[in-house]
Amino acid sequence: MHKLKDGKMDFDSNISFLTYAFWQILLIAGPILLVALIVGLAIGIIQAATSINEMTLSFVPKVVIVYIALALLASYVMVRLSDYFLFVFDQIRMIG
Repeated sequence: MHKLKDGKMDFDSNISFLTYAFWQILLIAGPILLVALIVGLAIGIIQAATSINEMTLSFVPKVVIVYIALALLASYVMVRLSDYFLFVFDQIRMIG
């Protein structure tokens, strides 16, 4: 991260803060979206192989497994979010 000059933020520090925020979004949402992608792909392959095109067959298992993944990854998500907000509040404290 860029150091603040005289307690003021410059353009480079703003860009680095945004980059850090986008990485945090990817690290938090990525595993959950990856689980949804894998489950959707597996169900799609099963539906294509069996010629069963029922909408609830793809929706209900995906929702259940994503909720299970959210429950299992909740501590990881909370640690990442709390670390990020501690960083943000520390930067606000350094500015003002």
